Amino acid sequence: MALEHLTKETFLEKVFDYEKETEWKYKGDKPALIDFYADWCQPCKIVAPILEELQEEYGDELVIYKIDTEDQQELAAIFGIRNIPSLLFIPKDAQPQMAVGALPKETLIKAIEDVLGVKHPSSKEA
Repeated sequence: MALEHLTKETFLEKVFDYEKETEWKYKGDKPALIDFYADWCQPCKIVAPILEELQEEYGDELVIYKIDTEDQQELAAIFGIRNIPSLLFIPKDAQPQMAVGALPKETLIKAIEDVLGVKHPSSKEA
């Protein structure tokens, strides 16, 4: 399953309308993870296939978006993105949290569980 790339328009519609809202209010109906990346970024290229795997594994429990910081400079600026990859973890009913760097899959799974409250499918079977 391919990850959805967000533009400013789709971000405002699916994630948060920062032009109308002053307080964070997530618009989605399931927890999300946003990968802020650039095509030239080597660490981003390391994280990309891991995120695709995670989307496949979590299925409908979680949505993973990508934002190209070169193409969507306004979104990168609003979130103060200075280093990439930067990952924004968005729980359904809480404040988002940012993590920076090419995190290993195990760390991402732990963050998804701790921050987003979504258990990895493999841990549900145990």
